[in-house]
Amino acid sequence: MQLMLKDKKFYSSLVNIALPITLQNLVMSSINMLDTLMITRLGDANIAAVGLANQVFFFFSLILFGVNSGSSIFVAQFWGKKDIKNIRRILGLAIMICGLISIIFTVGAFFIPEALMRVFTNEKDVVELGVKYLRVISLSYLVTAISFSFNTALRSIGQAKIPMFVSIAALITNATFNYLLIFGKFGFPMMGIEGAALATLISRVVELVLVLFVVYHSKNALAAKLCELIDISRDFIAKYFKTAAPVIINEFFWSLGTVMYSVAYARIGKEATSAIQIANTVQNTFLVFSRGMSNACAVMIGNKIGEGSKENAISYARTFIIIGPILGVILGIILFTSTPLIMTLFDTVSAEVYEYTSKVLMVISITMSIKIINGLLVVGIFRSGGDTRFSMFLEMGSVWLIGVPMAFFGALVLRVPVYWVLALVSLEEVVKALVGIPRLLSNKWVRNVVEHM
Repeated sequence: MQLMLKDKKFYSSLVNIALPITLQNLVMSSINMLDTLMITRLGDANIAAVGLANQVFFFFSLILFGVNSGSSIFVAQFWGKKDIKNIRRILGLAIMICGLISIIFTVGAFFIPEALMRVFTNEKDVVELGVKYLRVISLSYLVTAISFSFNTALRSIGQAKIPMFVSIAALITNATFNYLLIFGKFGFPMMGIEGAALATLISRVVELVLVLFVVYHSKNALAAKLCELIDISRDFIAKYFKTAAPVIINEFFWSLGTVMYSVAYARIGKEATSAIQIANTVQNTFLVFSRGMSNACAVMIGNKIGEGSKENAISYARTFIIIGPILGVILGIILFTSTPLIMTLFDTVSAEVYEYTSKVLMVISITMSIKIINGLLVVGIFRSGGDTRFSMFLEMGSVWLIGVPMAFFGALVLRVPVYWVLALVSLEEVVKALVGIPRLLSNKWVRNVVEHM
């Protein structure tokens, strides 16, 4: 078995898949940062309200990610077999599951937004603002679910350029309407935080319309008729859930754990919540490269397993796990050294939020490399290899046995500043890598889940 460090075909595939995803995520993160900058002009309470209200969407989106990650395992491996019929069945199943989940979240966010906000904070001004935001943004959940399923499937068949261009168009729409509706420019009403939510709703409708138009107009492999999407037997569903259920459960409990981090940070105060919200926006900009690599890793390994090339899949995995940490060190150094410059963009926040955010970014820069390793292990390698049960226990165990207890221990017992709490939470990343790397080296993660479907 040889590593692919000098294999031109490997890097060609990596670039063709990772580059569009990276560019899409980079544009998304840049516009999200612009959105955050706009909302910071409204004050600390507004930025805290958006950050906490978006935890509902974050929870929702990670469940969608779990469903579609489980589906992408099959889509990538079926694509290796060139089995279009079953790819369309998997897409249909993903849309149905995600659609049902979106309806549940929409009902909750629209009818009981105050109860959801009070899970995170009791600060009256933050709750009132968050309620306004949630009622509007909840109307975007169903269209988000459908476009999410199409975009993930497109990446899994190596057509990452379509979701890239569609998302860029949608994000530009979002940024434009944010400016018009938050501040009331060019005759539009000045809606403040509700304007930000409405802009997001408009952009997600645009995204869904565009992706459906491109897929069906180009007669793409995903351009399925309704009868093809719902042509699903009980046996097919059972085989799907045998592999996908651990991924869905994993994302549900991992995202719930991440929401609990936000609850812990909110107990420190709205300044801590605002700092985390700003820092996460910056962090996402830096992590676009690793997310592109993880997605490329998942598609490339899944395709090889579907083709029956187990040795190549293992070689790909080991090559990625060498490249990942190198990228992490580079990105960590850049973030660490550029933090003072980045913070000049947020000079309108309070002095306390400014200080907290600066130190949170320092912690993130130090842990960048290990985050990238774990992203490759869980999303890129174990899941695409069909080893979903192990990845479930790895992520759920590290979050709930280490991360969540450390968050509340730091916030409520030690009562240390938010950046020290984040440092304690980051111990779960260390444990995850120490357990995950031996599993990678054992090669027990390679499983062909479509061989008998």
